[in-house]
Amino acid sequence: MNFQESIEKCLKNYANFNGRATRSEYWFFILFGILVSIGTIILDLLFFDSSGTYSPLNTIAALGLLIPQLSAACRRLHDVGKSGWWQLLYLTVIGGIVVLIWLVTDTIKRKNQFGPVPKK
Repeated sequence: MNFQESIEKCLKNYANFNGRATRSEYWFFILFGILVSIGTIILDLLFFDSSGTYSPLNTIAALGLLIPQLSAACRRLHDVGKSGWWQLLYLTVIGGIVVLIWLVTDTIKRKNQFGPVPKK
């Protein structure tokens, strides 16, 4: 899956927490979120007071991408055979490392309880 297809699929499945997502789908969407954040920070610095920590455009973008990033991570965890609820481990330091390891793990190459193998 390429960068554009990943963004389209993740935004199309804005709040879809069912199914599976490949590594490339998830990580390209995370890259998209980072690029949007950098762009909105630059716009905030250009158009708003840069001396404070208030960045309205970045805040709006982050809130707009929160649900699709959570749903993409949930589908990615499904792809490695884990429940999306494991994302709650992000609330702990060690748990965040465990979730990150699962997010970079390769796809399970067979059907699992969350659905068939996703198409690349």
